[in-house]
Amino acid sequence: MTEIDAPSGRGATPESARHRWAVPSWCLFDWANSPFPTVVITFVFAVYFKDGIVGDEVRATALWGYALAASAFVVAILGPIFGSAADAGARRKPWLIGCSAVMAVACALLWYATPDEGSIWLVLGLVALGNVGFELGMVFYNAMLPGLAGNARMGRLSGWAWGLGYAGGLVCLVLVLFGFIEVETPPFGLDRAEAEHVRAVAIVVALWFVVFGWPLFAFTPDLNGARRPVGESLRIGLSTLWQTLRSIRKYKMIARFLLARMLFIDGLNTLFAFGGLYAAGSFGMELSEVLYFAVALNVAAGLGAFGFAWIDDWIGSKRTLIICLISLIVVGTAILLVEDKTWFWVLGLCIGIFMGPTQAASRSFMGRLAPEGMHTEMFGLFALSGKATAFMGPWLVGLITMLAESQRVGMATIIVFFAAGLLVLLTVREPGR
Repeated sequence: MTEIDAPSGRGATPESARHRWAVPSWCLFDWANSPFPTVVITFVFAVYFKDGIVGDEVRATALWGYALAASAFVVAILGPIFGSAADAGARRKPWLIGCSAVMAVACALLWYATPDEGSIWLVLGLVALGNVGFELGMVFYNAMLPGLAGNARMGRLSGWAWGLGYAGGLVCLVLVLFGFIEVETPPFGLDRAEAEHVRAVAIVVALWFVVFGWPLFAFTPDLNGARRPVGESLRIGLSTLWQTLRSIRKYKMIARFLLARMLFIDGLNTLFAFGGLYAAGSFGMELSEVLYFAVALNVAAGLGAFGFAWIDDWIGSKRTLIICLISLIVVGTAILLVEDKTWFWVLGLCIGIFMGPTQAASRSFMGRLAPEGMHTEMFGLFALSGKATAFMGPWLVGLITMLAESQRVGMATIIVFFAAGLLVLLTVREPGR
């Protein structure tokens, strides 16, 4: 039996008010933490870093890529270790609280990023640290999915949560756009000359997480089992992780899927990281226009995640992923070739429709592939597959952009990741549904 008595596809039988709120609280957490990658990593602070601090799109893109690559490398090392330790100690929430606190504090400290070159390393350090906290937190968050949904509705729950996350990013972007960026007189006496109306966005994102993230910690149950000290949990977790890695050949389909995901998620994460910079650099979008585009993109992505949630449970996670990846390759190639801003808008929104389902279906596919009783271990490897080479995408985009002195050429590496991931995915056999 899992953390919650919900073994069948017909839904859980709630045992208490706490359990009745378990699933909604878990989904709401995606709403709470999504503004960090959306507002800070992809749009507002990425563009502010380029225009207000560095002043050079090529150099800014390269530095931003290096910072995200460094954070991804840290997550690739610590994610599986911390995940296994949490499993061994039968506690996920304390780890999730710690990682979330790192993200929120690092985000809030971006307030001190004044518009001058002296803030370059402060911004890069805080963004990298916040990204580590965010990504490590997702290890423990994702591992809760199998205990909250039966196999028949795995896709729906994963897709609903991801769709709610996009909605959270959208609402926060709207709040930022019309409450701070676009107003003639910023609130609270913020000084435009010192970019305080932009820097205050970081504090808004941190407070947003605190306000909406707490229900998960209050209502979603933790693992059952004997609690162990952190040191003992780390020792047992490392041993378990080593045994799992040694025996991964017994699960060939899982190994192939993890390799496929390693490739296409690397491309997707790189797309998230550089989307705002590409819009501003190659199409001359100002910060406000980038934010308008981000709002529309989040609407498309949220609708895609919600819509494909049913498709996932209907045709299977593998077919859902194949549809999404082919679409991302075709539309992504087109968006690198067009020079007209209108076409960029149209194609960009098409990409948005397939971004959310790609992530949500990956999570549900892992839940279906994992053998009974091994969900948490396999989700630890799932986290590793998403971060083991995650530094490669941002690093390659930054490097190739510098060498070619072209954002378009640098961004083309993302298509290669999508194509490689699709080819490996085609060799994976999906279990019976």
